[in-house]
Order: sequence, then C-alpha cells, then structure tokens
Amino acid sequence: MYAVVLLVCLSWVALLCFSVKAYENLALHQPAWQSSTMVLAFTLTADRAVDGRTRTCAESNFERTAEWWVYLGGVKNIHHVLIQYITGYRAWDKDNDYTKYFLGFSVYISNTTNKEDGVLCFRDTNYTRAIIPNPVNITCPYQGKYVIYYNNRTHPPYPEGHSSKTSINLCEVEVYGCDVYTYGLDCKRCGNCSGGVQCDHVTGTCPNGCDPGMNGDECDRECGNKTYGMECKEQCGNCSNGEPCHHVDGRCPSGCNAGAYGLTCKEFCGNCRNGEPCNDVDGSCPSGCNAGGYGVTCKESCGNSSNGEPCHQVDGTCPHGCDAGIYGDKCDKECDNNTYGMECKELCGNCSNGDPCHHVDGTCPNAGIYGEKCDKECSNYTYGVECKELCGNCSNGEPCHHVSGSCPSGCNAGAYGVTCKESCGNCSNREPCNEVDGSCRYGCDVGVYGKTCDEACQPGRYGINCAKPCGQKCQGCNRFTGACEFGCLSGWTGPSCEKRYT
Repeated sequence: MYAVVLLVCLSWVALLCFSVKAYENLALHQPAWQSSTMVLAFTLTADRAVDGRTRTCAESNFERTAEWWVYLGGVKNIHHVLIQYITGYRAWDKDNDYTKYFLGFSVYISNTTNKEDGVLCFRDTNYTRAIIPNPVNITCPYQGKYVIYYNNRTHPPYPEGHSSKTSINLCEVEVYGCDVYTYGLDCKRCGNCSGGVQCDHVTGTCPNGCDPGMNGDECDRECGNKTYGMECKEQCGNCSNGEPCHHVDGRCPSGCNAGAYGLTCKEFCGNCRNGEPCNDVDGSCPSGCNAGGYGVTCKESCGNSSNGEPCHQVDGTCPHGCDAGIYGDKCDKECDNNTYGMECKELCGNCSNGDPCHHVDGTCPNAGIYGEKCDKECSNYTYGVECKELCGNCSNGEPCHHVSGSCPSGCNAGAYGVTCKESCGNCSNREPCNEVDGSCRYGCDVGVYGKTCDEACQPGRYGINCAKPCGQKCQGCNRFTGACEFGCLSGWTGPSCEKRYT
C-alpha cells in the first residue's frame, strides 16, 4: 500500500497524496474474481491485484471481454478508485504495448457481481495510448459491495490505438473510502439523519434533515434552549424547576411545575378545589373541584342546576334537578317539543304560526316586534320583548337580531356570548377570548384563573393561571408577583421569605 501511495504522490498533486493517506483501502486482501486466468510458470490469479504489492499482477487470457471484481466485505461508502496497470517494466507511453489493452475500460459499483445491477462510475472514451495515465485515479462517490473492472472488444471497428482483444492486466486496485454512515477524510460517523439515511459522504450533511431532537448541518447536536422535536421547533412545557425537557419527545425528567400536567407539562390544571395543583401526570385534582366544575381534571363546567347548586364533581349530574327551562342528567339541554318550565313539564300555549314558546317562562315569540298591530321589527339597536333590550358589542357596530339579540357576524374583540354582552377576562398577553364561551386559548394572565380567566387567585397561589404556590415561609403573597406583601413567618426575611433571619 505504501508503495502505491508513494507512486501516486510522485504522479499527482500533493492534495491527492493527503486524500489517499486519509481514506482506508477497502479492497486490500479482499476476495477477488476474474473472467479467466492466464497460467504461465505460475497462476496470475485475481487476488494478486489486491495484495498490496504493485509488482504482482492479476492477468487473464486475451479475449473479446475481460472482467474483474473485488468484494469489499459489505456495503461501503466509496470515494475513489486507484488502478495500477501492468507496465512490463517499461516506460508508460504510447510505445508501451500494454496501453492498447487498457484503453476503453469501465468501472462499476454494484451490490452484486453483475455490473448491470450497479452504477457506471467511469468509462474511458477519450484516452489515447499517449495520454492514458497509469496509475489512474477515478472519483466514485457511490455505495456498494463490489467494484467491477470491465473491458471489451466486441463491436469493431475499434477506435485508433485499441487492441483487437483485451485482457485483465491489473497490478493493484485500491478502493478508498469508509464504512457506510460515515463521511469525510477521517471517516467520521454521520449524525442522526432523518429516516436513518446516509449523510453526504464528503460534507456530512443530511439530505432530508435530522431525526427529532437533533439539529445542525450534520445533525450531530441535540436540541438546546428548551426546545425539542423535529427541527427543534417545539418549545418545552412547564417542567419542574425550569429544567430542560427531553430533546426528542419533550417529556419533563422531573415532572411538572405546580399548575401543569402531562408528559410534556403543556396541559394546565383545571378548576381544582382551593387552587390546589393537580396531579402532574393525569391532571386529576386530589381534593376535587371548585364549585361549578366537574370531571377528573375539573375542566368540565356544570350545567344549570336547580338554585345554582353545584353539580356532582365526578359525572356532572345535578342532584336536585335543573333550573326552569332546562333538562338532562347534567342540566345542559333546553326544553324542546313545545314544553317549558321546571323539568319541562309545562306545555306551550297556542303561539302564532305554531312557533315554540320560550323554554323558561312559556312566553310566545312575539319578542322583537312592536307597534299597535305588532307589525314592526325592533330597530335602533334594540331587541326582545317590547324592544326594551339593547344590543351588545356586535362586530363592526352591526345591529343585533331583533328577536334574540344575537350578533350576526360575532363580537368585537373583548366581548363574547350569543349577545356579545359578556366581557372577556384577563387572557394571557391580552389576547381576545373565544367569542362563544369566553375561554382563553393560551391560558390566563398573571393573578387570575378559571375557564374565562376572571377569578382571582386563591390565597396561597400566584402567577400565570395561578399555577405557582407562594413561598412556604410567606404569610400571604401578591397574586401577581408572588411577593410576600403581608410579611414572613417568624425567623424569615427577603422578598419571597426565602432567607433565614439572623
């Protein structure tokens, strides 16, 4: 091998010397085969071209076709192939007889011994006996198990200088490269390319990006700055003590901060009793729900229970029935089928045009009409019975529906409900609430919690969604900042009562 390196260095530029020294010769002492073998005083077998000695050569009989291959031991990342042809110990020029047998050769890279199954790396169409190099260096940036040398004289007339028959006359074939999933002169391991594909064998870049949790041109760096997932685009959730999450799936190694739950701690606790933190795995509330909430996570809102009583905290049923005009186990359905009142037991009267009556009080739907003959619709942004109700904050100042007061195009920012008369709570970053139910898409601002972010933090809680507990040595903290504005327990001091008094 070192003799080949020296020869290449004398024949080629210094850069090539560096390249040959850097890559491993994958063909050295590997199994080889040729289409025929010339027998003289000794047998000139195919393996002589991969024995590391340029003075021992593999030679075949002179025939119409000549083929030779070397098995690399498995799929390899090939960079270049160096071929040392026989010289007969004579100067390599146009007068050397061996040049005419070398002209027209091809090199293939394949995963089988059949060249047609592989890719053509090089085919000589331009060399003459005067200029064909020896050794010849061929760049072959492909993957494969076999390097196949092929030449033929099957389609005369042949180009000038070509022999009428050809032969294998290979003194050394060196195949330089690396194992698969490596790159560069030093065969550095590829990073975590998406789908486990091979990185670029020269630069190490990944053609289809990185696996989740990895970034960088070579996909060799884990996500940082509390990010995770594909292209590190996902932000970590509310992990305990501000710890970074797992770079691949975003899970929090030590659980969630109070007020958050789930694998990634991105879910916020529901309406837990007294503002207690929920279970950080499943979001369940250990002491149940505040009045008005139900379910395992207390995120469901009770229906219209009789006299405003709280519903069952597990299933939302109403123990003493529903308000007038409402029915169902959870008191969440309005009376229908021309009924109204308590338990929907009352039948509507003979309303005009067969219209159903009001589900609560049984009045007929003549609301929205006025005039002696009841033939005029409410106007001037009024609606309802005798047009006494004023429209709410409808979008772009549109008038509301003259009967129900509903806004045809929704509410202006800051209002919600069917009639847009309800005002949004304190949503995070002052974003508008949902114009149907008043919920805040991204949670609450500091100091408040609840579905509509309009409930002040319970004593002992503060911050966004009231998710943080006051300091343990605090006699009561500011619901916005957490500062211990009512003083510290005896023996403690500091803004958060975190320092022992001396």
